Amino acid sequence: MISTAARSASKCWTCPSTRAGSTSCWSHVEMGPPDPILGVTEAFKRDTNPKKINLGVGAYRDDNGKPFVLPSVKVAEERIFKAGLDHEYLPITGNANFCQAAATLAFGNDSHIITNKLNATVQGLSGTGSLTVGAAFLRDFHNYSKEVYMPAPTWGNHIPLFKRNGFNVKQYRYYDPKTCGFDFVGAMEDLNNMPEKSIVLLHACAHNPSGVDPKAEQWQEISHIIKKKKLFPFFDMAYQGFASGDIDRDAHALRMFIRDGHMVALAQSFAKNMGLYGQRIGAFTLTAKDQQEAERILSQLKIIIRPMYSNPPLHGSRIVETVLTDTNLRQQWLKDVKLMADRIISMRHALRDGLVSEGSTRDWSHVTETIGMFCYTGMNAEQVGRLWNEFSVYLTKDGRVSIAGITSKNVSYLAHSIHSVTK
Repeated sequence: MISTAARSASKCWTCPSTRAGSTSCWSHVEMGPPDPILGVTEAFKRDTNPKKINLGVGAYRDDNGKPFVLPSVKVAEERIFKAGLDHEYLPITGNANFCQAAATLAFGNDSHIITNKLNATVQGLSGTGSLTVGAAFLRDFHNYSKEVYMPAPTWGNHIPLFKRNGFNVKQYRYYDPKTCGFDFVGAMEDLNNMPEKSIVLLHACAHNPSGVDPKAEQWQEISHIIKKKKLFPFFDMAYQGFASGDIDRDAHALRMFIRDGHMVALAQSFAKNMGLYGQRIGAFTLTAKDQQEAERILSQLKIIIRPMYSNPPLHGSRIVETVLTDTNLRQQWLKDVKLMADRIISMRHALRDGLVSEGSTRDWSHVTETIGMFCYTGMNAEQVGRLWNEFSVYLTKDGRVSIAGITSKNVSYLAHSIHSVTK
C-alpha cells in the first residue's frame, strides 16, 4: 500500500502537462541555436588537417598556439599559496582592495574620482557579470530612458544581457564595411539624433569585434556631443593594456570623458590583460557627484548583487590585487601585457606583409591600422566558407578573425589561404 506521504510526493512531482498526455513538462522547449564562436572551435577540433588554424577563439595564445600564464600572475599565485590564506566568503561587493586597485587602474592614480572617493566600485563576474550588474542598476535607477544605444556591430553578449534587463536596444553606426574603418560621420549623426538622456554603450579600446577605434580627436567630438545631448555613457573596458601595450593610452577615452565632466558607468574585465579567463574577475563602477552619493549607490548595488550571486570569487581577485598593489609585480605585469600586445601587433604586420608577398592587390591596411585581439577582414560569408572547406582555416562567418590564433609558423599559410579566396 502507498502511504499518504508517498501519494502526496507523487502528485508534487507529476507535471500537469504529463497528466494531460504530454511526454514531458518541457516538450515545448525548442532547441536553441548553437553559439557562433563555439561552433568555429568545434569544427576546428573535428578537422584532421595538420595545417588547420583556429581564428575564432577569444583568448590569447603564445607563438606556439598555447595558453599563456603571465609570469606576474605565477608569482602572485605562489605568494598567495605560501601565505596559507583561508577560503571564506567575500563581502557582497567583493574584495575591497581589488576594487580600489581596479578603479585606480582605470581612472588613474591622480584622478579626482579616486582621490575624492567618487567611485562606487564592486567586484563583478568578469566583463559579462560586471555589465549585467550595471544593466540591472540602470534598469532600477536610470529614470530618464530605458533605451540603450550600442555600436553596430558590438560584442555578442551586449545586446542579450541588456534586453534581459528590460532595455530597448538600438544601435548606432560604427563600422564602415566599405573602408573597414570607423564610420565617424555616421556615428556622429546617430549620436546627435538620439533622445536626450539615453544610455550609450562605448568600447573604451580595442572594439570587439572589429578592432576599429576612434582617433583621439574623434573621441573628443564624441564626448562633446554626448555631453550636449545629455546622454549617459557606459564604458566597457575589457582590454586595458592588452590593446596597445600601454595602460594609460588604452584608458584615454574613459579619462577624457571624466575630464569633460561626464558621469559614467564602467565595466572592467581582467580575463584578457591578466590571462585570468577562468577566474571570472571583473569590476563595475559608477561615478558619483560626492562621497555620500557613492555610498548610496554602493548600498543599492549590494541589494542587486545579493539575490543574483551573493558574492564574487575570491582567488582571482587576490591575484589581481597582489599584482596591482605590489610595485615590482606591477612592473612585471606591465612588461607581460606589453609582450602580449606586441605579439598581436607583430602578427598583424606579418599577415599584411604575407598578403602583399602573395601578390594580393587588395587594400589590407586595416589589418595593421586596427587594434586588439580581433579584426574584421572584410571577407564575406562565401569566402569564409571556402577558407573552412578548402584550407581548414576557421573564423566566424562575418569575416572576423582572432589575431591571437596567428603564429609565426602559420601566418604564411594563412596569407596564402586568404589570398586564394579573395583574389
